[in-house]
Amino acid sequence: MDDLVSKAKKGDPDAFTDLIQSQMKNMYKTARSILSQDADVADAISETILICWERLGSLKYNSYFRTWMTRILINKCYELIRKNRNITVDAEFPEQGYQEIAYENIEWKETLDSISEKYRLVMMLHYVEGFTVSEISQILEISEGTVKSRLARGRDSLTDIYDLRKRRANI
Repeated sequence: MDDLVSKAKKGDPDAFTDLIQSQMKNMYKTARSILSQDADVADAISETILICWERLGSLKYNSYFRTWMTRILINKCYELIRKNRNITVDAEFPEQGYQEIAYENIEWKETLDSISEKYRLVMMLHYVEGFTVSEISQILEISEGTVKSRLARGRDSLTDIYDLRKRRANI
């Protein structure tokens, strides 16, 4: 990845495209853990890509590209949430397109959505994206101890939800 970042910093659009393509799935998962609407996720990702392209030269260490990009994405997600709070909803709702999702994915998504966002985000960054506690601390600008406690509380929340569903199934 460092090679692609170097080429992209020199203005190579193909290298930047390859770099972004390699991170697209990770970006979607991270944004989706914060935002509930796919349109908002797409907006956050596209704005993040634009900012990354414009400010790539300010990245000091190529090896931190993914952490840097993720921080920008998270900031964009929170910015969209703030903007959406100020928007009033029209009486008419646009039609939603049909989307087929496997049952397991729906159940997993519902389970993750049922835990607090601060725990969900840290868990997604650690377990899905593979960031270390130290990297998450830098991305979210919180202490490593806070990251560790949020991971533990998130795991506890998931365990509680699983146990509750298991008990309901046995009733």
